Amino acid sequence: MPKRSLRKTSFLGSQKLAPYVFISPFIISFLVFGLYPIGYSITMSFWKWTSNGPQEFVGFRNYIKLLTSDPFFLRTLWTSFVLMIFGSGLQHLFALPLAIFLNDSKIKGKDFFQLTYFLPYITSTVSIVLIFSQLFDENYGWLNYILTSWLHLNPVKWLNNPTAIKTSIAIMLNWRFIGWNTLIYVAGLQSIDRSLYEAAEIDGASKVQQAIRITLPLLKPIIFFTLTLSIIGGFQVFDEAFVLLGGYTRMGGPQNAGLTTAFYLMAMGFEFGRLGKGSAVAWLMFIVIILLNILHRQIGHREKRRTA
Repeated sequence: MPKRSLRKTSFLGSQKLAPYVFISPFIISFLVFGLYPIGYSITMSFWKWTSNGPQEFVGFRNYIKLLTSDPFFLRTLWTSFVLMIFGSGLQHLFALPLAIFLNDSKIKGKDFFQLTYFLPYITSTVSIVLIFSQLFDENYGWLNYILTSWLHLNPVKWLNNPTAIKTSIAIMLNWRFIGWNTLIYVAGLQSIDRSLYEAAEIDGASKVQQAIRITLPLLKPIIFFTLTLSIIGGFQVFDEAFVLLGGYTRMGGPQNAGLTTAFYLMAMGFEFGRLGKGSAVAWLMFIVIILLNILHRQIGHREKRRTA
């Protein structure tokens, strides 16, 4: 009997230990490749840390200089904010109506449309930028051809005008991510009970009234989720600006109009070797993203209390 109970205890002990053994690869990889680099970057942000020079502890000097005397950082925050509004936020004004359209049971070929809308998201960023660089070409681009030949307007210097540069990046972001947000909204719409719409139709409600009275209120958690992703993504724009505007050699084009915060972070850390300053840029960007999401959450709670 004692041996049997000991064997049973050992078996139960192994059962309790087994889940931790199975998830240990993730925990180890997260500690090594996630948590450790995060902690290391915090440490680096308090040092004058260059790739080929001595390290010197400077405390908050990197942060203070970025916020007070750095000629680029605050401008990159403004550029990222503009792209967040017109490149990430604007997507939802297109994605939500498209999702409502695709959720209609009378629409045929919905799978084809969903696949078509999703293709830009899974397409390589470099491929997208190369295609759009042809569209934005000042002399031979299709957009200027339409403006001059069809609308009889002056051509736009898409990649040489500060305002046009932001517009170009925003157009690319909208084209790429509208389909992604559309599919998220479609998934949210499919969770809404169809009987609510059937009852509304019996009462004589139009499609617009159904969208305002049923769809939008029940879709608020999904809208909050997608807007949160857009805030984060809007401040992490790098690939589009980097490839479209000639990489580190042009640093965002004329007047650094396309220099986003993520672009500036990568330039400081990996092009100019100023790892301490680059880490400080990363953590300031993180703080801005957190503050914007807190503001977004507060607005959401206030709206929820107002409609309750």
